[in-house]
Amino acid sequence: MKYIQLLEDLSNAYGAPGFEDDVVAVVKANKGDFTLQEDAMKNLYLNFAELDPNKPTLMLDSHMDEVGFMVQAIDENGLLLMQALGGWTAASAQSQAFMVRTKDMSYVPAVATSKPIHFMSAAERQKPVALEDLKLDIGATSREEVINDFGIEVGQPVVPATKFYVNERNGMMMGKAFDNRLGVAATLAVFNELGPDAVKALPFNLVGAFATQEEVGLRGAKVTTNRVNPQAAIVFEGTPSDDYAKSATLGQGRVKQGPQLRYRDSTYIASDHFNAMIVAASEKAGIHIQKAVRDGGGTNAGSIHTGHNGVPVATLGMPTRYAHTHYLISAYQDFQDTVDLTVAFLKDLTAEDFAFTELKTL
Repeated sequence: MKYIQLLEDLSNAYGAPGFEDDVVAVVKANKGDFTLQEDAMKNLYLNFAELDPNKPTLMLDSHMDEVGFMVQAIDENGLLLMQALGGWTAASAQSQAFMVRTKDMSYVPAVATSKPIHFMSAAERQKPVALEDLKLDIGATSREEVINDFGIEVGQPVVPATKFYVNERNGMMMGKAFDNRLGVAATLAVFNELGPDAVKALPFNLVGAFATQEEVGLRGAKVTTNRVNPQAAIVFEGTPSDDYAKSATLGQGRVKQGPQLRYRDSTYIASDHFNAMIVAASEKAGIHIQKAVRDGGGTNAGSIHTGHNGVPVATLGMPTRYAHTHYLISAYQDFQDTVDLTVAFLKDLTAEDFAFTELKTL
């Protein structure tokens, strides 16, 4: 498990949407000999400084943020009211441990409130808890204590308090933010596997774009796409696994069954031509992939594919159980297969293969 330490460092990093600074630091520490640039939104660009205007450009996309919350208000009892940053359910957040950032950039632990069963009526016990009913308790007793002693103010980010774990026997990983630190790690691993000399020798520019604020509307990818102006893109994602929710016949993203190649979700329809190229590469490399047509959800492909004059995008997902919760489970083998497939695909890609992205006269 060559990249397990990288995956651990990325998973443990705190990075609510708009507050991805810890993730930026991990990417910077693992950029190797490639150039890395940061824009005003904290989006990162790997190898972008080496862009050759005479070559087409392929962008490897991933997003650095994770689902979290923001402190919206502080009540008189010292409890924190929360505003969700990304998709949460109350059932996933209630009674769970979180970390809240202070104004000096440190983090303090908190727990999402839960009314004890002793104080609940029979009707309350049957009623689902709403997300807006939850507050965070850091162990304070007044609003003044929260502000003056803990240094927590309105607008501070909140993230799950979960530590990474790997089962060495079967290669299963458990941690937070696999959506989408798996993708961030995949981009870094692909560049590392190729190396600076091989990347420079490619007949196209290869740029790694690490986007921010995906969980709140694919915002960072709008900026990275405009800046990079790619002719094609591959999106890496930690996609929801359905092996615990659907039968083997209907499942399209099962753990340990290889990368998930997406054909449709609520934000885009994939390029059939580009997807066919990925399928051909998987067959040549002997790497099993899973084909998925999703009813809902979305990735940065939703922003990228309509950028500039239209961008063919392939989405490779690494199946992840229990997405948008504190504890996600994923297989290291699916991560490695995604990296290996992408490296094999890029090595065989030619400048002529980008011809299908050009405007054609009929």
